[in-house]
Amino acid sequence: MKVQTAFRFDKELLDLIREKAAAEKRSLNNYIEYLLYREVGNIPNEDTKEAIHEARTSKNLKPIEDLDKFLEDI
Repeated sequence: MKVQTAFRFDKELLDLIREKAAAEKRSLNNYIEYLLYREVGNIPNEDTKEAIHEARTSKNLKPIEDLDKFLEDI
């Protein structure tokens, strides 16, 4: 879900961002969103969040000794 918001940027910085966005044939909004995702990282979806929680809280986890064998077995 997209949420509209407002930011304040230094004019010179905004001009540089506009130039870079144009050079990459992106809208200003898309380029800023791209920069933020690249710097902050992708936000995990609900399934991934649940898997992370399960991995962090489960006491029944076993270490994987041989990744190749593990991948063959699944």
